[in-house]
Amino acid sequence: MKILFAPNALKGSCGAGAAARALARGARRAAPQAELVAVPVADGGDGLLELAIDAWGARRIPVRVTGPCFAPVEAALAWVPERRLALIEMALASGLALVPEAERNPLLTTTRGTGELIRAALDLGAETLLVGIGGSATTDGGIGMASALGYRFLDAAGREVAPTGAGLAALARIDASGADQRLARVDLQAVCDVDNPLTGPRGAAAVYGPQKGASPAQVARLDAGLVNLAALVAEGFPKDSSAELASRALAEQPGAGAAGGLGFGLQAFCGARLRPGAELVLEMLEFDRHLVGTDLVLTAEGRLDSQTLAGKAPALVAARARHAGIPCIAIAGSLEPGLPGLADRGFTAVLSLCPGPLSLADAMARTEELLEEAAEQVVRIFLAGRQPRREFPDST
Repeated sequence: MKILFAPNALKGSCGAGAAARALARGARRAAPQAELVAVPVADGGDGLLELAIDAWGARRIPVRVTGPCFAPVEAALAWVPERRLALIEMALASGLALVPEAERNPLLTTTRGTGELIRAALDLGAETLLVGIGGSATTDGGIGMASALGYRFLDAAGREVAPTGAGLAALARIDASGADQRLARVDLQAVCDVDNPLTGPRGAAAVYGPQKGASPAQVARLDAGLVNLAALVAEGFPKDSSAELASRALAEQPGAGAAGGLGFGLQAFCGARLRPGAELVLEMLEFDRHLVGTDLVLTAEGRLDSQTLAGKAPALVAARARHAGIPCIAIAGSLEPGLPGLADRGFTAVLSLCPGPLSLADAMARTEELLEEAAEQVVRIFLAGRQPRREFPDST
């Protein structure tokens, strides 16, 4: 029997690789003779850099950059010199995990460090640049990133505004005269795991602002600032009706709201194209090849909800398993109640990580242990279902 483990990272508690190893340990107790294959996955957020290093043999290049709260942080990019390809995980420079919970405020955070990583990749001679845009601490529409690449964002008096969420409302003009000319010569792909537009009820501020520490009043302020940014970007188009449609489509593009609007900013200022992160990762890992001969797939995620079904890696793992006729069981730290369509997406079953009432702190501290225990029980149940039915003599 062959079991494939393809978990995502459980944010804040367990990376994808550690999750895969924990699942395998539990499965080994239930099925000592089984072939166990670990293929940890990602969807544009946490863990993308390490996957590139493992899958492509990329070199890890350390880069000291501006962190989300403007203090320096040690980040890195992955570099594949023979392909002239660089991969950036924006969360390493501008991620929520870099900001203590008590200090989180997307009005004050910046993506400038992500722009500095892009500049470092251009300095290496990158011709293809993949930017994973998940797990951000920011809602600045990408102006911090663009400011590191030579763009200037000015208020009505011609002064530079802060490259933060708070600076968006004061924006009156965008000066692209100093923009890095190398951007026009690189194939830049923004790898994202969500399909949210830039603004509105499903936009960057409304959906993700509260997770980054924004109050309702701050969410409204951030959304208004992003609307202002989109309008200024639209002014860069020729004044005709088709151009208005083009600029409006940019802000409404699925994924434009990813990473606090960085998806929009990478398109507007770097000519990027958006690409679903899970598809890229499974392609990178040659995932379908690992499915050959597999009897059971186990995936995992911190929270399985409607965002999972909108394009995150566990949903694509389940879909690929279903296409191959293989049962796929997901283990999640928490489950959205009443989530419809799981079976149609390829999930044979979805189970909670927690065996009983636990505080969030306890569950996160014990994540690997709980994954191990859950995997053991899942595999035992699966094996029980495969046993031939025993016939008992009629006792009458």
